[in-house]
Amino acid sequence: MPGGEPPRRRPRAERRDAVENREKILRTAADLIAVRGYQVPLSEIADAAGVGVGTFYRAFPDRAGLLEELQRRGYELLLTTLSRIKADGLTGADAVEAYLEECLTIANQLVAMPLRGGQPLADDAALEAKARIGAAIGDFLAEGRANGSVHADVTALDVIVCGTLIAMPLPYGPDWGATARRHIALFIRGMRSTPDVLP
Repeated sequence: MPGGEPPRRRPRAERRDAVENREKILRTAADLIAVRGYQVPLSEIADAAGVGVGTFYRAFPDRAGLLEELQRRGYELLLTTLSRIKADGLTGADAVEAYLEECLTIANQLVAMPLRGGQPLADDAALEAKARIGAAIGDFLAEGRANGSVHADVTALDVIVCGTLIAMPLPYGPDWGATARRHIALFIRGMRSTPDVLP
């Protein structure tokens, strides 16, 4: 425009195929890291995801960038889980049990979380996500204490640590799904003020 500033271009939305490739890379990376550790070659992740190495590096500049994004994605998955549990009307020990079951179901997708050895992110968004997770679990526990179904000394950190541990299968031993579910049942039984009988 004469005498004025040129119109600003809107940032282009990420192409759908780029978004899909990014998600494939993240899911594949999480699955491979869960089995082989953080040092799995990035070229193998790209190959297993069905994308070229160039596509990988357009999405993630390096291993650190990939792990950071996996951690952010882990927070999003947990927050989505907690929102769904709340929408289902669960409270107290029932809500915590549903949360722990989901931690087991999505265990591989949580490989980059700080309690599993990931470098903790310190930016505002990550700190806010962690606070929201703790607050949501705290709300479930407060509701359980209010109706007398949950012991007063159970904390959100207790639940978060339990969720982390059951998502880390032992390398050698019995069927992990059955073992982890038994530990969830024991944990829930212990936090209830009127314990259920363990099957």
